[in-house]
Amino acid sequence: MNPIRINLLPHRQLRRAQQQRLFAILAIAVAGIGLAVVAIGQMRLVNAKHVQDSRNTFLREENAKLDKQIAEIKQLRDKTQDLLARKKVVESLQGNRAEAVSLFDALARCLPDGLYLKSIKQTGDVLALNGYAQSSARVSAYMRALDDTAVFQEPTLVEVKAAELGKVHVNEFAMTVKITRPEQPLDAKGKP
Repeated sequence: MNPIRINLLPHRQLRRAQQQRLFAILAIAVAGIGLAVVAIGQMRLVNAKHVQDSRNTFLREENAKLDKQIAEIKQLRDKTQDLLARKKVVESLQGNRAEAVSLFDALARCLPDGLYLKSIKQTGDVLALNGYAQSSARVSAYMRALDDTAVFQEPTLVEVKAAELGKVHVNEFAMTVKITRPEQPLDAKGKP
């Protein structure tokens, strides 16, 4: 018996060629899938960047609107403060409207006989009084009377000097007195 000899070399070559084709197809498929994954990832990144850019643009626009509103609020606050300051000035003027009348009334009510004022000057809360008196005792009485009122405090004599008014000998005086501003309005007598 003769052994049968089979040549397996072409079969092996065919099988090897088929495996190489299969490997090439798989390699191309894997490379294609890899490229597809990279392309999908790239598209997602581009899309995410686009979405983030649109969000950033929206936030910038909203921040600009808020900055504008904040500026308007600041202007309104400044206007409000200005109006409140004006209101306070008007209220103080309304409150002090009768003060001059009260001051003159209190000055006149305290004025003793034989003494008269020639000038009154107000600087802040201090009145400077100048006048003539028949005697220095009347000036002292006037100072005590001013000190006893609720409108004035701390009368201070600046000077008393002898003067001649016409043919009459008088004492010319200068004094200062502080004005008090009580919390309550004053009545016609200068009392709260």
